[in-house]
Amino acid sequence: MQDLPQNKEQEQEVSLREQIDIYLRNWPWFVITMVVAFIIAFIYLRYTVPYYSSTATILIKNEGNNQVSELAAFQDLGLAGTLNASDFDNELEILRSKNLTERVVDELNLSVIYNREGNIKDAELFSDRPFHVKVMSTPDNQLVSGKVFYITPKSLTKFSIYIDENSNSQDHNFGDLVNLGWGTIMVTPNVEVLKDLDEANSFGEIRVTIADRESVVANLRSAMEVSQMSKSSSIIQLTLTSALPDKARAILDEFIEQYNADAINDRNMVAKNTADFIQNRLEIITNELDSVETGKVEFKEENRLTDINAEGQIFLENASEFNKRQMEVETQIELVNTMIDYLQNGSKSDLLPANLGVSKEGFSEQINTYNQLVLERNRLLQSSTEKNPLVLGLDSEIGGMRNNVMESLMNVKRSLQITRRDIGSQNARIGSEISEIPLKEKEFRNISRQQEIKESLYLYLLQKREETAISLAVTTPKAKVVDPAYSSRAPISPKKQIILLGALLVGLLIPFLVIYVKQLLDNKIRNRAYVERHSKQVPIVGEVPKIGKREAELITFNDHSILAESFRILRTNLQYLFVNKNVDESRGKKIFVTSTVKGEGKTFVSSNLAITLANSGASVILVGADIRNPQLQRYLTGKYNKEGVVEYLVDLDSNAEDYIQKSNDQKNLSLMVSGTIPPNPAELWMQPRAAQLFEELANKFDFVVVDTAPSMLVTDTLLINKYADITLYAIRAGYTEKKLLGFPLESIKNNKLNNVAFVLNDVSMANFGYGNKYGYTYQREEKSFWQKIFNR
Repeated sequence: MQDLPQNKEQEQEVSLREQIDIYLRNWPWFVITMVVAFIIAFIYLRYTVPYYSSTATILIKNEGNNQVSELAAFQDLGLAGTLNASDFDNELEILRSKNLTERVVDELNLSVIYNREGNIKDAELFSDRPFHVKVMSTPDNQLVSGKVFYITPKSLTKFSIYIDENSNSQDHNFGDLVNLGWGTIMVTPNVEVLKDLDEANSFGEIRVTIADRESVVANLRSAMEVSQMSKSSSIIQLTLTSALPDKARAILDEFIEQYNADAINDRNMVAKNTADFIQNRLEIITNELDSVETGKVEFKEENRLTDINAEGQIFLENASEFNKRQMEVETQIELVNTMIDYLQNGSKSDLLPANLGVSKEGFSEQINTYNQLVLERNRLLQSSTEKNPLVLGLDSEIGGMRNNVMESLMNVKRSLQITRRDIGSQNARIGSEISEIPLKEKEFRNISRQQEIKESLYLYLLQKREETAISLAVTTPKAKVVDPAYSSRAPISPKKQIILLGALLVGLLIPFLVIYVKQLLDNKIRNRAYVERHSKQVPIVGEVPKIGKREAELITFNDHSILAESFRILRTNLQYLFVNKNVDESRGKKIFVTSTVKGEGKTFVSSNLAITLANSGASVILVGADIRNPQLQRYLTGKYNKEGVVEYLVDLDSNAEDYIQKSNDQKNLSLMVSGTIPPNPAELWMQPRAAQLFEELANKFDFVVVDTAPSMLVTDTLLINKYADITLYAIRAGYTEKKLLGFPLESIKNNKLNNVAFVLNDVSMANFGYGNKYGYTYQREEKSFWQKIFNR
């Protein structure tokens, strides 16, 4: 079996309109899913604890004396940066540090959690808690965690406490030490809140939980976000997300306060250590500076020195002048050598370069004269040959002049070499004079250098000592509060608009995906549109609707059901098909009904078609030609002769009349069953007796409806199809696979099946033809509300 033909139209399984119709037919599922999604969303929003974002902004002052280092005073020397300096990135890490977070937790007593229990969710209390609980002591000073007890305020001065439902309640006064076995606690009143509760008479039970301190610290560190506002600024933003905005604001403010306190303590410690260090260094530098200055005076007196630097400067200037002259001589020697090479390697017609800087008197005139002769010779050669007497005369003059120029160059070279030797000897003399400067000058410079270093360091330390003294006297916070802690007015989680939008999208997406996946995985033919798109050359003469389990499979006389109407339409379409196929009207018309595989309803179609034709007044015979797996008996009522087609094909002396029997229900309908199942069905159909059978039946009846075997499974139908006037090919919607449509198309192309028309069987009401879409049917059935919705 070949694959379905492929082209641009067939690559698209269904058109856009058909895709839209599929989803529109399932609109109740979209509505139901969206309603369910919105209900879930509203329940989630109702009982989910909202979270708010709290933010505080601080400015880190970039001051040198705020550097947390014992060498902060020496920041301008580059020492603070290399020795553990606290730059901006350090400040970010300090704000994220565990140590700072622990101090905040301890200061605000965050390890103690207060909750008012509700029917569905509990409400945590912070600023509106009516009392404060503090753990005073525990056995062996161990940390406690996971302890739960319940406190109920009785008045402004008393409260009751119990651990669990099995323990008795105890009354205490606020401020008393209460021993709970695992430790001792103190409960202090929050007077303002207790007054409001007393006036409203709404004292209630509060569940108090002692949480693990390490867990509280870890959770707070993970929830706290510390970020730089911009890369070019030193502004830090602290952000904390919490279900209690007042608690988050208190935590952020406490973070800033603890950070400033820590910075002030560090800075005071740094300033004190720095002051001690500077004082010690000043004492040492003072002694060293006095020693250096005394040594400098003694050195000059012993060596009778005045200004050695000025004398040395004169020698250096002379040496620089000789070096400059030596470079000029070297340059002229190189130029002369270049001219000599040029004369030795050049031809007579080449001109010599002039103005090269050779200082010999008359040398430039020789070059110019030589070049004039060469130019004259080249001019004559343009109109004569080298044998010309004038050219020969010029060659002689050029040769002589060339020798003169060469001799002049050699003289210049020797003169320059002599000058170079003189300059070298003078330069050597100056160098020896410089080397004779006393080594004592070096010692004097070392002494002076030590004096300058000690003096500048002494002045620097004096300045830093004053700055450190000022920093000790002034204590300003390191972090300037730009924006104190504030909370967002609307919760950041859950976001109502996003949740509702998500519910809408989920409500649309779930049925859409279910339908899409169902369509994507569907490999069955569902409606006539698919068949028409892939087999335009084969007509579809009828659609048979899907019938219910309780509905009759055979139509009756004066039946006005949709099933009966569909076969009437099939009967009408067959009349036009007979005309188009030029079927002989003088004898009965042979209609063969087949399918691709078993179960596609060919027997059902052939039986009802025969009944419909018989109801129109025509004489019809229904022949069971599926002799391998006969199914026609399923639709026979009463007693009937079980001999039929097989017996006729085997018994050559018998007539078709011997096996024809009248239908018990239809007066114009006759039957010829398949008979006994033979061992060689294909061979029986290949006999000439098969053609004789259909010829006899066509001569006796107006219509011969033949129920044949599946075409792809056995060859029987292909053997006898040549006797058919029309071949009805049954395709069952929702049963026949799409790839199986290629078999009848291939058979039609190869002329194995003749005059084929498709009948689409078992079509659901959603995919049925125009009568159902526009509500034009004879039979009206009362349907329930849900049937009206889902039976689209």
